[in-house]
Amino acid sequence: MKLHHVQVSMPQGQEAEARRFYAQALGLHEVDKPEALAGRGGCWFRAYDGDAIVAEIHLGVEEPFLPARKAHPGLVCDSLAELEAAAHRIKSGGFEVSWAERESFEGYIRFHARDGFGNRIEIMAPSTSPNSPDSEVHDNQ
Repeated sequence: MKLHHVQVSMPQGQEAEARRFYAQALGLHEVDKPEALAGRGGCWFRAYDGDAIVAEIHLGVEEPFLPARKAHPGLVCDSLAELEAAAHRIKSGGFEVSWAERESFEGYIRFHARDGFGNRIEIMAPSTSPNSPDSEVHDNQ
């Protein structure tokens, strides 16, 4: 069994805000929803490694909307440099980034972010990676 996707809730009519975080700040690629589901609102995003899909997040409309404060997708970067670049992009987009739990998951350095709706997203990288000469990441708070 493999994980196909994670669904995150969003308010109705806020697809532009979803794109601002998931496509622009996070760097995922938006993909068309199947025609049978398109009328429900929301949007879908994917990450690729070459041609392979390695992550997929669906944003689905939920009314009334409540953000996921603790539940979250966890995305893995290949290197600490990629992790820092993601944090910089997200923060530069005006979104919350927290390194408060950066070393609390053994073997990884991580941060948490909030999308434009307040949903929690975790971004992590192995604490030592072949693309990084050291295992320390700068505190970008």
